[in-house]
Amino acid sequence: MKENYYYSKNPDVKHEEKNFDFRLLGVDFKFVTDNGVFSKNTIDFGSRVLIEAAGSLELGDKILDVGCGYGPIGLSLAKKNPDAMVEMVDVNELALELAKKNAAKNTIKNVSIHESSIYENVEETNFSTIVTNPPIRAGKEVVHGILLSGIDHLKEGGMILAVLQKKQGAPSAMKKMEETYGNCETIAKEKGYYVLKSVKE
Repeated sequence: MKENYYYSKNPDVKHEEKNFDFRLLGVDFKFVTDNGVFSKNTIDFGSRVLIEAAGSLELGDKILDVGCGYGPIGLSLAKKNPDAMVEMVDVNELALELAKKNAAKNTIKNVSIHESSIYENVEETNFSTIVTNPPIRAGKEVVHGILLSGIDHLKEGGMILAVLQKKQGAPSAMKKMEETYGNCETIAKEKGYYVLKSVKE
């Protein structure tokens, strides 16, 4: 039996596509979602907090969205930064199909969307920014893998931005990021969600 989780490769689900509109960074987006993806009914609060925080920063010209799901984070940042190239990866093939549909629906062309388990199929090592709303249910090993291995894919001065709930490990993630990058700060805090930022020095 296939595993039926949003962080599985092929969620075994009965398809039930859903369409909704959502305003992100001052732009109205159209999204299509389905069963078997994370937060299918609306953009989850953690992603919204991350998008708002990232939208107020200079992200540079190469952005990577790890665990992109059906695309709200990567697509909204691609729209906001039309001169940047945004690479979007996820392990969930259904989510990737939806992300591609959503890129087309919102006429966003400065994206590259493909399958990768964490950084497995990410070849570039000089991203200016990595953004992630990590899949907490996939376990600490996966979450910390995303947060800490990011250092190998950032250029000097590049940053990683991650959103985590305090009760789901933000303090321990912060400590690990501090150890790995030599720095970590909380740049946004809302309803128990923390946006953590580390810079590769």
